[in-house]
Amino acid sequence: MTGYTIVGGGAIGGTIAFHLAETGHDVLLIDADQAHVAAIRRDGLVLRGAGGDRAVPVHAALPGEWDGPLHRVLLCVKAQATAGAAAWIAPRLDPGGYVVSVQNGLNEQLIAEHVGEERVIGAFVNIFADVVEPGIIRDGGPGAFVIGELDGDPGPRVHALVADLAGIGARATGNVTGHLWAKLGFGAMLSATALADAPMADLIDRHRELMHALVAEVFTVAASLGLRLEPFDAFDAQAYVPGAPPAGREEATDRLTAWLRTQPKDRSGIWRDIAVRRRPIEVHDHYREVFARAEAAGVATPLLSAMLARLADVEAGRAAMSENHLVNLSGQAVGISGGRARRSH
Repeated sequence: MTGYTIVGGGAIGGTIAFHLAETGHDVLLIDADQAHVAAIRRDGLVLRGAGGDRAVPVHAALPGEWDGPLHRVLLCVKAQATAGAAAWIAPRLDPGGYVVSVQNGLNEQLIAEHVGEERVIGAFVNIFADVVEPGIIRDGGPGAFVIGELDGDPGPRVHALVADLAGIGARATGNVTGHLWAKLGFGAMLSATALADAPMADLIDRHRELMHALVAEVFTVAASLGLRLEPFDAFDAQAYVPGAPPAGREEATDRLTAWLRTQPKDRSGIWRDIAVRRRPIEVHDHYREVFARAEAAGVATPLLSAMLARLADVEAGRAAMSENHLVNLSGQAVGISGGRARRSH
């Protein structure tokens, strides 16, 4: 069977590595966490689901233990680790090899700076999972997984990837960028929910105007780039674009929150990084490109900026998690929308 290297064996990478190994593929998992690697070597890679634990043998190594060569690489590290991981991959990647960015955010161009754009494939992933202890991934329910070439229609290597990853629901797309920007809109909602210790669905439901306004800022930037936003799972991106009918937006949020309530994982990975793992979150890297594009297009993003500033304070311990953050941001959203309405008259 086809061999794959997974760089970054956390929630996303670990889940994908498990399914590839379970279906007979040779998998090498590279991760910088010594305890995680040691546990996988000792006990196999474990996926914990509602039916109990399942384990598969996986080759695991620390970056300093492997010199390559590498051929089919799925890069699954956090966004802030992308540059270092891509620099490690580049000298080990064989001439016919490629790197698939299976990450949140917009990391493809950064990877291309290290390996060449023709050797980068994009992917959109919305897998709900968590690393609960070394070597053990908790399955948090199904989610979308879409793979595509950066320059258009999927070719043979994308179709081969989709075939090998069919067990985890992968499918091909000719618009991976539209999926990634749609996720950035949804991700703005999830980032805001990490300001409080409560289920994502409940917080989105209680603070709808804020959530809609956050998504609208991201999607206004996307519109300035001429992007076609794609739906995924229960998130209907077109319902949140500026100018979409308010009733349709409310119905879309009804469907989204109902779906989130069916998921075993009720808090975001951002919340978990702050409250449980106490490690740096990646969303600041996700939205750096959004802010750069917004500035270039003259698009204002005051709510997104304010929300991420509050999240940075919570992350650093300068402020406590509290739903009051969302209440205050909601007031700011009302003020902004009121100001726009007055200007339109």
